[in-house]
Amino acid sequence: MIEGGFYKETPYVQITLGSGLSVQTPLVVLDTGFTGDLQVTPQIADDLRLEVRGKMPIGLADGTIIDAPISIAYAKMEGELHPITVQILKGTPLMGIGFLTKFNYRAIVNCKYRTVFLERV
Repeated sequence: MIEGGFYKETPYVQITLGSGLSVQTPLVVLDTGFTGDLQVTPQIADDLRLEVRGKMPIGLADGTIIDAPISIAYAKMEGELHPITVQILKGTPLMGIGFLTKFNYRAIVNCKYRTVFLERV
């Protein structure tokens, strides 16, 4: 089980993300409205030396559709490693439903007690 937390009113978890010989452990917001795998900042992408492999149209919360640069990286959770699709955009790093699905996790978020758990199912 992975334990996260809250920053203000936002649930987050820490993940291990790698590409080649570069590894990072960013805090990412758990965003259940995001259907993709992971969104990272251009700085994280540069630090990991992610190579842009193309663009993907994505819908933002305000209804706008943009073409986001995408790359492939590897994420590791509790000893399990999976390739993931990474969108590279300014803003807060986000973990989406696609990420949880690849690792076969469910999210347990308790807003009252401000706890976040990712549990393998």
